[in-house]
Amino acid sequence: MTDEDLSGFPLALEGPDVPMVSFRKVSKRYGELVVLDALDLDVAEGEMVTIIGPSGSGKTTVLRMLMTLETINDGVIYVDGKPLTHMPQNGRLVRANARHLREMRSNIGMCFQHFNLFPHMTALENCMEGPVHVLGMPKKDARERAEELLEMVGMADKRDQHPSRLSGGQQQRVAIARALAMRPKVMLFDEVTSALDPEVIGEVTNVIRQLVARHNLTMLMVTHQMGFAKDISDRICFFFGGRIEEQGTPDELFGNPQKERTQQFLSAVKEAA
Repeated sequence: MTDEDLSGFPLALEGPDVPMVSFRKVSKRYGELVVLDALDLDVAEGEMVTIIGPSGSGKTTVLRMLMTLETINDGVIYVDGKPLTHMPQNGRLVRANARHLREMRSNIGMCFQHFNLFPHMTALENCMEGPVHVLGMPKKDARERAEELLEMVGMADKRDQHPSRLSGGQQQRVAIARALAMRPKVMLFDEVTSALDPEVIGEVTNVIRQLVARHNLTMLMVTHQMGFAKDISDRICFFFGGRIEEQGTPDELFGNPQKERTQQFLSAVKEAA
């Protein structure tokens, strides 16, 4: 599909129940390799959706597309009713330019597996950087916001430390605070505990639990931690071969999976644990 035949996609999503995130027939290919195959996925405002599945099933690609780190081949992605990957022009959708992508990306925060903190900045400076230089917030206001968020993630006492002086769990908590400092509408978590030692995983999962409990954030998470996913999610999507093979509440998916591939995957995960 090219920009010329996007006539079936609306310029914007409207109505009382517009999803915060909507993938409409989205495909991603690398040559002959199909990573996502005509994906349809809606995430409601305030919903916590976890994506699970084997390696190569397209899980992380979903998050990378929302962060505009990957372009899509077909379809359209909408965020808060507006096209993310495209933009309206003369009554039709065309590929988004850099300015449109920048504006839309400000609605989305992401925490990566490997923290990606600025090494030359303290924890506080890391959390102030985006609000000051991207949002144009006065430094005093940005400092107050950063201090409040570091307090929320249990890192107020480490605010003047550089990342090299922090443990992996502490760095990940600062990374979550930094993402939240931009006041995103959508938060993405990509295997945020997989690079951590087992004894500090609880630090990070507890922070995400707090976010779910306190804030009406829309969240998408990719994780291999099935217990955490079961505990925290409103809905679980099992990906296989670039498609959603099965989805449901945690009780439905973990307690009574319907598809053979889902059953095989959960059985393999249980054995590995």
